[in-house]
Amino acid sequence: MLNIAVLVSGGGTNLQALINAQNAGQIPGGKIALVVSSNPKAYALERARKAGIPCRVLPRCSFPSQREYDGALLDLLGQNHIGLVVLAGFMTIISADVVSQYRNRIMNIHPSLIPSFCGEGCYGLHVHEKALKRGVKITGATVHFVNEICDGGPIILQKAVKVLPDDTPQTLQKRVMEQAEWEILPEAVALFCSGRLQVENERVIIKGAQS
Repeated sequence: MLNIAVLVSGGGTNLQALINAQNAGQIPGGKIALVVSSNPKAYALERARKAGIPCRVLPRCSFPSQREYDGALLDLLGQNHIGLVVLAGFMTIISADVVSQYRNRIMNIHPSLIPSFCGEGCYGLHVHEKALKRGVKITGATVHFVNEICDGGPIILQKAVKVLPDDTPQTLQKRVMEQAEWEILPEAVALFCSGRLQVENERVIIKGAQS
């Protein structure tokens, strides 16, 4: 059984989607073994406690340097024998040191169709504000592996969502979560845990997928 760590900072809706999928038997071969929050007040911690999942709070401000923070995070992941790290609204920087030790074993959910509306400064409602300002008719969500480039890792799954004429950033955010994020994140985790994801030349191949 592969141990999964979910890293959070806020409400934890994507964490809840993973918990629901696990409870429904949709992540065979994997289990959420640890939730790590950078924010001691994150509601995601309550979601984890209700599900009986061990939690740890690891705020960046408690460490004098990025290197010491990274070391504490790596120690925590190692102690819990973590095989997959999922960033689900984690608002703290993960350095190249962490990425190198978990190469193609850290995945992130981003609320747009990468390469649109991604990179530095594109997070949360900012992504949907940019999409509406640009006037796109289609947006969506992307699950990707994490590398040293912000939102630049190999894409695992994407799902498109329509933008409606009367959308606000808030309504668009809600639709993208409900119609895309909460579906493709558990699916990507399940694919990883079943050994069906392979990375070749910075591209993800899903073994057994129909062409």
